Amino acid sequence: MPAPDADKVIHLLFNVTPTLLEDYRDPILSALQRRSIAARVGLLGDIAPEDVDYIVHATGGPVTDFAPFTHARAVLSLWAGVEKIVGNTTLTQPLCRMVDDGLRQGMVEWVVGHVLRAHLGMDHYVRDKPRDWQQHVPPLATERSVTVLGLGELGSAAATALAQLGFRVTGWSRSPRDVKGIRCLAGAASLAQALASAEILVGLLPQTPETIDLLDAER
Repeated sequence: MPAPDADKVIHLLFNVTPTLLEDYRDPILSALQRRSIAARVGLLGDIAPEDVDYIVHATGGPVTDFAPFTHARAVLSLWAGVEKIVGNTTLTQPLCRMVDDGLRQGMVEWVVGHVLRAHLGMDHYVRDKPRDWQQHVPPLATERSVTVLGLGELGSAAATALAQLGFRVTGWSRSPRDVKGIRCLAGAASLAQALASAEILVGLLPQTPETIDLLDAER
């Protein structure tokens, strides 16, 4: 394969740890190659700031000042959660948040697994390991109320999956949402109502100044 024209090579700065770069470098370069896009990938110090075309970002990366990257077209987040970067005043480039079917499905499985763990009382059998079998009959899902705090893409998907299992699901968000099969509440005034109905509570809110300590001792 001939060497790509230097003018057509895009420069990707990975604002990640070296270990994370090893995980992502080859899959991303292969995907770009399949699209006939030549790219150079590097960490901070490998590419001059003025030459960077795109920044692939993960929380905890060494770059906290985005001002030197004057020609960067966008910052591409590896995660769905971007709450730790959106408040950065040096970030003037467009920020792209990851939306991925696998990420959504993984969160749905995690939430459903732990709700069922609590609903069925599985910890009793795993932790205590009683010598004598003591039968415990949990209520059916239709008799259990679950509240999901946060009805973004991940929260809505998790709430829908729980409702499909029969749980009585209430969803709460800061602004009004409409999710089929879910009792949706919105705004600070309805938070107490959402919490009062919950036998199991799922938190899928972003970490922002408004959500830190939202679940205080009283709540």
